[in-house]
Amino acid sequence: MKRFLAAFLLFAASALPAAAQSYTDIDVDLPMFPEMQPVPDSPVYWAPGVDSNYFFYDGLFWDYFHDLWHWSAWYNGPWMVADPVYVPTYVLWVPIRYYRKPTPYIAAGNPNRPPRWSEFWGTEWQARHNEIYRGAAGPFARAPLPTYQAQFGRGNYPRNPQQQFMIHGQNYAYQPREAVSRQVYQARGVIVTANPTLRGHSPPPPDGRRDDAPRERR
Repeated sequence: MKRFLAAFLLFAASALPAAAQSYTDIDVDLPMFPEMQPVPDSPVYWAPGVDSNYFFYDGLFWDYFHDLWHWSAWYNGPWMVADPVYVPTYVLWVPIRYYRKPTPYIAAGNPNRPPRWSEFWGTEWQARHNEIYRGAAGPFARAPLPTYQAQFGRGNYPRNPQQQFMIHGQNYAYQPREAVSRQVYQARGVIVTANPTLRGHSPPPPDGRRDDAPRERR
């Protein structure tokens, strides 16, 4: 039953290309920009004060809710469902201890390791994810947090995605490294400069984090 549910969720997400998806509500309703802390030995940030599986990586916020990953360029949404095969490897590598609301399946795992995504989403997902994120790319530093968003609280938070990306482009100069993040930015009118070193996938996994995580083929 678990494998059937995972397969259904994978199909539901992949059946909706990013350009055709609609925005959705999740378990995030924040009154202000949250405190973000770096996950050790990772370019990902997490939010210890947010009661959700809430992260930031490469210019996008990520949240795991109802067995699906969601992304947003702004800290309080609106959110879009991400096809699991395109979720960046570094996001999937975050150890379970940084999930504030883990599902029973995730909570049953080793808190010092990532969830066993290949067991949950199956071998087809693993093969597709490895194909997208295969190869090696040079290491890079954590993306800066979009702290300009701290001036927007519940009373003046922009909800229109076009307005959000207009403000984002004016205040956030970071250029995403992952192909999925760059495509999100470009599709919404944010200019992304050419990156001749971009391979479209994450660097090789750091030592000690290969088990239970998507593996990158060279």
